[in-house]
Formats: sequence, structure tokens, C-alpha cells
Amino acid sequence: MTTSNGRQQPAPQVGSRTLARGLTALLAVVDSPDGMTVQRLAAELDVHRSIAYRILQTLRDFGFVTHGSDGSYRPGALLAALSTSYLPALREIATPVMRRLADQAGCTVHLFVVEGDEAVSIEVVEPVTVLQHIAFRAGMRTPLDRGAAAYALLAAGPALPGEPESVVEARRRGYATSSGEVESGAYAVAAPIANSHPAACLTLMSHRENQLAAAAPEVVRAAQEIASAVLEG
Repeated sequence: MTTSNGRQQPAPQVGSRTLARGLTALLAVVDSPDGMTVQRLAAELDVHRSIAYRILQTLRDFGFVTHGSDGSYRPGALLAALSTSYLPALREIATPVMRRLADQAGCTVHLFVVEGDEAVSIEVVEPVTVLQHIAFRAGMRTPLDRGAAAYALLAAGPALPGEPESVVEARRRGYATSSGEVESGAYAVAAPIANSHPAACLTLMSHRENQLAAAAPEVVRAAQEIASAVLEG
């Protein structure tokens, strides 16, 4: 199943359809900046409105979503509590470094980790020093076969026979770059964070190639600072 924002959902196994529907509904709410209505969710799940309503009410009862006065459902406060429980030490160390880097470079900074065959953004810091920048939310996923983040994460591991030249180059110079591989017109530079398990990297994104070229050394230094703090911790 594919949600309205293009997020691919795995096919549910026998006996898990109800759980799969509930999780898909939760992701649909999270991905709806203007709120999710019962009617819209019913269309996304291809179910009757009464089923969509019961799913949303159950999510609300558990605190995963909240029901607004306009009739729309939005992410609930429980999600914030759950999100902080994932790799809390790494995120606590990385966030202030990311904030400084974002303001210095004037670009959005992501903290990516490996999850299966994907690179997943678990923390995002946007600059406050500029008005225009690329904006992505945490939870962004990209395949491990494209993009600066993927190359940096693969470069954090041991060299493998036949690995892409972009990974070899990232391991040699300490950072990876990409152009339009994840989003058209977007440039990225990423540096692996040593001592992190799972593998992690810092990624800077911008629509201006020269801006990232100048910032590459800063990204590497920021990743090294985080790696040192992780080792000491």
C-alpha cells in the first residue's frame, strides 16, 4: 500500500491486517500537516468510514493522536515521548552540534542511521540564520544505494568487494556528496560518525552546490566531534 505522501507500506501478513491498518492510519495522520479526517482516512485505507472512525478513536484513546475542534486528527503528545526513546544518547550529543552547524552553514542538518537497507533521518535541525532552506521532517527514508547519506553510512563500515565508487571515495576523503539523487535539484554532503552503533552520519542539504562545497570540512569536523563524545560517553 502507498499512502497519499508516497510512503510505501509493507504488505500485511495473514492475521495482522488490523494492526497493519492501525499503523498505516497512524502514519497517515503523522504525514498530514493539516490534519486527517475520517473521510480522507477511509479513502486512503479503502475501508468504510465507520472502520476509519474506530481506528482513529482507538489511536486517540491511547494518546497517539488528538482530535481537534475542527474534526481533524493530528499527532498526539505520546509520539514525542516515544521518539526520544530511540538512541537517546546519540541524539543528545548530536543535537547541539547539529544546531551550530546548521546556523554556520545556513543549511538543514540531518542525523541519519542505518536501518535495514535504508538510511533513516532520526533528527533534523534547520538553521535560524537564513529564511530559505530545504526542510525535511525526521523519519525521512532513502535507499542505501543512492545519496550522500547512504554513501557515508556505507563508508563507515569495512570496504567490500564491488562497492560503488561513491562509497570508496567517501571513505578516502572522509565525506560523501550527491546531486539530485534523492530530490531533484538538491545537493548533499555527509560525513560518517565513527563509534556509532548503528552506523550514523551527519548530512547537510542545500539547493546551492557551492554552499555545500565550502561547508564540507565543517561537516567532517562536526561528525568527528560527535564521534569523540560518543566514545567518551
